[in-house]
Amino acid sequence: MDLINMEILKPVVVLAGWTMVMWLWMYATRLPAMTAAKVNPDDLVKGSPKKTLDDVLPSSVQWKAHNYNHLHEAPTVFYAVALVLAIIGQGSGLNATIAWAYVGLRVIHSLVQATINKVVLRFSLFALSSLCLIALVLHAAIAVFH
Repeated sequence: MDLINMEILKPVVVLAGWTMVMWLWMYATRLPAMTAAKVNPDDLVKGSPKKTLDDVLPSSVQWKAHNYNHLHEAPTVFYAVALVLAIIGQGSGLNATIAWAYVGLRVIHSLVQATINKVVLRFSLFALSSLCLIALVLHAAIAVFH
């Protein structure tokens, strides 16, 4: 195993770890808010009309949950392409740098969404991280299909 070309696995592990941090933050704020709102979770899945936690909890509490969900969307492509790059020996140098930029932008995006939730700022961070992801996908495609 060539550990030099495995550098890209470090940001993969960091983003996975960050996702778990967001999971903890989500439940650390959501469970007390549910208790304060006297929410019975079973009531959320039955009755008419159905209510969601978005309907009964403060938005600032739900921002953490929304971000946790977002960390299971585009980052799944990141995980896949980073693993491909590591496997084919292209996981160091520029690709590792781009991967770190992607992870940094996603962490900042999480912090913005979970705290102040300014949509224009969030979108800018998401767009920049998406450009990093596109670059990694292109680099993997070039290496695999060349």
